Amino acid sequence: MKRAGSTGGASRRGAMVVAAALAIVAVAGCGGDDDAGSAPPATGTVPVPPAQVAFPVKVSADHRYLLDQDDKPWLMDGDSPQCLTANLSTADMEYFFADRASHGFDAAWVNLICGPYTFGRADGSTLDGITPFTPADDITAPNPTYWQRMDTMVDLARKYGITLVLDPADAGSFLDLLKGNGADKSRAYGQFLGTRFKDDVNIIWMHGNDYGAWQYDEYVSAVAKGIRETDPAKLQTVELNPPVSTSFDDPLWPPLIDLNAAYAYPPTYDVVRRAYGETPTMPVFMVEANYEFENNDKGPPTSDMSLRRQEYWTMTSGATGQLYGNKYTWGFQYDDWKAHFDTPAVDQFALMSKFFGARAWWNLVPDLDNHFLTKWQGRPTDKGDVLHSDYATAAVTPDGTLAVVYLPTWRAVTLDTSLLAPGFVARWYDPTDGSYRPAKQPYVTPGDNAAGDKDWVLVLERPS
Repeated sequence: MKRAGSTGGASRRGAMVVAAALAIVAVAGCGGDDDAGSAPPATGTVPVPPAQVAFPVKVSADHRYLLDQDDKPWLMDGDSPQCLTANLSTADMEYFFADRASHGFDAAWVNLICGPYTFGRADGSTLDGITPFTPADDITAPNPTYWQRMDTMVDLARKYGITLVLDPADAGSFLDLLKGNGADKSRAYGQFLGTRFKDDVNIIWMHGNDYGAWQYDEYVSAVAKGIRETDPAKLQTVELNPPVSTSFDDPLWPPLIDLNAAYAYPPTYDVVRRAYGETPTMPVFMVEANYEFENNDKGPPTSDMSLRRQEYWTMTSGATGQLYGNKYTWGFQYDDWKAHFDTPAVDQFALMSKFFGARAWWNLVPDLDNHFLTKWQGRPTDKGDVLHSDYATAAVTPDGTLAVVYLPTWRAVTLDTSLLAPGFVARWYDPTDGSYRPAKQPYVTPGDNAAGDKDWVLVLERPS
């Protein structure tokens, strides 16, 4: 994102880094938070938390997707409330997580420390003035009150079934802080995080954000190594720089991470497909594309159609999930963020999640060479605005029991249905209202969808 400003368990409740270098000293602490001085509680009824949730804990045997605590495939359907820690009270944190859970979201990108780059404050403090470190420039001197607040935030996310894609520090604001402390203290900070949050199963660590200043790798990677040393089981990834990147663009990172984060302001299929083909093989997720209510590619304003294209292109190009974003809620820099919160685009994201979640999405293989979608797919591009690309993407399972084609504009397409299992049924899916209608050859998109747009999803599957 082109930003404003400059370029659970016993372990976390009982450990804190209190000295320089690699020392970790256990101290007693509780996870409570009275939220003194915070903003007024959110209004409205808080939805009931999910009864049982299993969180992602490992990578599948083929390294294409994530498995939860029950060894079931886990699809990342996330939001990006990056500066939630700095700009929301715990009451509003719960409001956010509860609302997103009610819309089917299961993940959220949150920065543990936010600075001016993500609309936080220069000292990383909360809205009621609690700083993460005392003194503020020593990352091996954590402030117990601040980290108890973070404990509460992690607990609230878990309560509503939300896995946190947790950034140790806003890289747009705090790279010089890490450098000033040096590699040893940066590693110690990572060790502190790994120890404190070791027993929290709802965390994936993500380093960087818009991270292109790779001359700081010594310090950012030291944090990652410190976490790995104290909590080796946690999944890790890194977001590199816009407008297009994957986690592999900086060669330092592939040996340190478990997930490949694809980033794109242009059409998302190109970078996801690139990440899908990178070695070593890792699950790919779309960490950031254009957010609702803004457009970082200087093209037309981001619309519901723009977001749907990004989302379905991503899921038919080999991804294990993605993060949605919203101008009003990635930084919470506007007092009226709740007025822009529950939008038609959020409802349509939930429909996308439900569509793939009801099927064996993890077995889908992107149709990279157009063996299945053989004609009229359009011309792919790695440049330009999302709305300027009409490329249709497809994915098929190896056993032919499921195929999904996303068509962003009106057309007829030619498919090699010999790749499908006998007895398949074809239907058109409307991504704007979740309805279906029969489909048959020739496969011609059925006019306007419920929103008056031309995009449709063609699903061909063998009934169970």
